[in-house]
Amino acid sequence: MGTIKLQNIRTFSFHGCLEEEGKIGSDYRVDLEIKTDLRKSSLTDELKDTVDYVLLNQIVVEEMDIRAKLLEHVAHRIITRIFKEIPSVSRIVLAVSKLNPPIGGDVEAVTIEMEEYRN
Repeated sequence: MGTIKLQNIRTFSFHGCLEEEGKIGSDYRVDLEIKTDLRKSSLTDELKDTVDYVLLNQIVVEEMDIRAKLLEHVAHRIITRIFKEIPSVSRIVLAVSKLNPPIGGDVEAVTIEMEEYRN
């Protein structure tokens, strides 16, 4: 087994429960870690034998572009899509952070983290 991590994927998205969040948007950070078997690709040196991190990034960016009220909802969509499109992924740890959230305080970020295993 092995791990692939995409750290600090930055997006400008429109998530949040407040109506104005859907209009003005915010900066977000996504951190993704997947578990997969890297033994074959380590021997063959072929992209087809591993998980393409370009595809992982594309899934994150595309799902972050779809408005959600809750970070948990967008995170669930990302996880579901990765499991659906990439059968070799066995575990996902995903953190979605809203930077400078509008919560009436000096808070750098609010983050939700989800961990799921393939059934």
